[in-house]
Parts: sequence; structure tokens; C-alpha cells
Amino acid sequence: MQALETLMARLESLLGRAESLLPQPPAPPDWRATAFRWRTSPAGHRHGLLEPIRHPHRIRLDDLLGVAEQKAAIERNTRQFIAGRPANNVLLTGARGTGKSSLVKGVLTKFAKRGLRLIEVDRNDLVSLPEIIDLIADRPERFIVFCDDLSFEAAEPGYKALKSALDGSIAGPPENLLIYATSNRRHLMPERMAENLETTHTADGEIHPGETTEEKISLSERFGLWLSFYPFDQDLYLAICAHWLNTFGLDQKSALAGRPHWHQEALQWALQRGGRSGRVAWQFARDYAGRMSK
Repeated sequence: MQALETLMARLESLLGRAESLLPQPPAPPDWRATAFRWRTSPAGHRHGLLEPIRHPHRIRLDDLLGVAEQKAAIERNTRQFIAGRPANNVLLTGARGTGKSSLVKGVLTKFAKRGLRLIEVDRNDLVSLPEIIDLIADRPERFIVFCDDLSFEAAEPGYKALKSALDGSIAGPPENLLIYATSNRRHLMPERMAENLETTHTADGEIHPGETTEEKISLSERFGLWLSFYPFDQDLYLAICAHWLNTFGLDQKSALAGRPHWHQEALQWALQRGGRSGRVAWQFARDYAGRMSK
């Protein structure tokens, strides 16, 4: 009997040591946050975790100029979503620095008090979408999964995971989740010259894209709402510069009026950066306002 008790005690000690080596389940998310970043767990852990972003980038929609139509469309879609009405996943594509990501952050700023939440997911972590969906499916908040600067190469695992989450899995998407993605590519994948050779022509003149092209289009078309962004002309670029200079405390009646050459400096700044965009205008205004505030 004593030998059996000794054996049981040793087994319990051994099990306790083994349990200490096993990965611990992640702590539940802090649902008080309005924005999260999905983090994959260290090697050996089964689950990822939603990391709250303590200081999200708060952008006002009113500060985004030159994208009025795109702004109205994404605001309308998001309002439908948080009201529990039908809404679409959104793909924002086009020129860099024109406000694609800022629009997504802007709708969070506007609708966070009404229950909207944002989850930023890196392209390499899109394979975790089923896990994220399970985590938020029963929550009362409305979640946007945000994929910024999205593009894929062939056979990436995140590509198929995103297709299934958008439309293609036997399990329907939860009612409280949408996917908003930004990309410089309309079809989210590189388009190569050789793919044009797969195109076929029928006797009556119809053109049929090849299988490779069809596969690439099949992902982007699963987004119900497409928003396109274009490079800014000079007048719009300067107007955005003026807006941000005013925001940073340099109004037209003081510093700007006393410096009539700020237009020239703004244009030179854009020339050095290789293009005119809202991002370049914001960066110029920060630099100029910082120098004029001495």
C-alpha cells in the first residue's frame, strides 16, 4: 500500500511538471478596446490572440479631401452594417497615399461609440481568419477585419483563407463581421504578360480570359463594394496642404499669408517624393508647420 501511495505521488508530481511545460491558453481579449491587432502565438502555442491597440490612429473623415464619393460610399456601407442591415465587404484600390487606409480608420473614429470595432490582420496571418471568426461570432459588437496593403503571390495560404471567409466556405460568415481591404492592385495579385497568351477568341469575336486570370479575378469579385482611388492633380494637392497647415495652426491670415511661396515649397516637396497625394501633403504640412512654429 505504501509503495502504491509513493507511486501515485510521483505520478502526480510528474503530471504537474508536464502541465507546466504545455502552452497556456491566451487571456481573453480586452473587449473595452475599439481596435485590435491579431497576433500569432509563439511556436508551440495553438492559438493566436487579439491584442488591444491602446492608442488607435484617430482620423476624422472631414480631414480627408478629394475622395468625397469614396467617403460617402464606405460611410453608407458601414452605417448599414452597424445598424444590422445588409452590407458588403469592401475593397479599396488605387494610387498610393490617396486615403484608402485613412478612410477605414476614419469610419472607426466615427462609429466606435456605436459599437464598431476594428481588427487589423496581416496578410501572413489571414490563415487565422476561422479562429478570429469563432472568437467574435457571439459578441454584440460589430467587427471590421482590416487588411492593409493586401497583395498575394501564387499559392499563398492566406489567399484561400480569405476567399473562403468572403464567400466560399460551407460555414456562412457571422452577421457581425465584414472585411475591408486596401491594395494597390485591383485583383490583389501580380498580373503577368504571359497570362495574356491564355486568352482565347471565339468565332463570333468573344474574348475569354485564361484560367490564371479568372482565378485572380475570383478573389477581388468576392468583395461586394469596390472603391477606386486616383492620383491627385496639383490644385487638389495644394488644397490638402492648406487644410493640414490650418489644422496645424497656420491659418491663411497669419503665417500662410506672410509666406506666399509655400505653394512652391509644397510642389517641390511633392516632386522630391515622386508624386502628389494626401499623404505627401500631410507630410509637407507637418514639416512646414514645425519649421514655422519656431
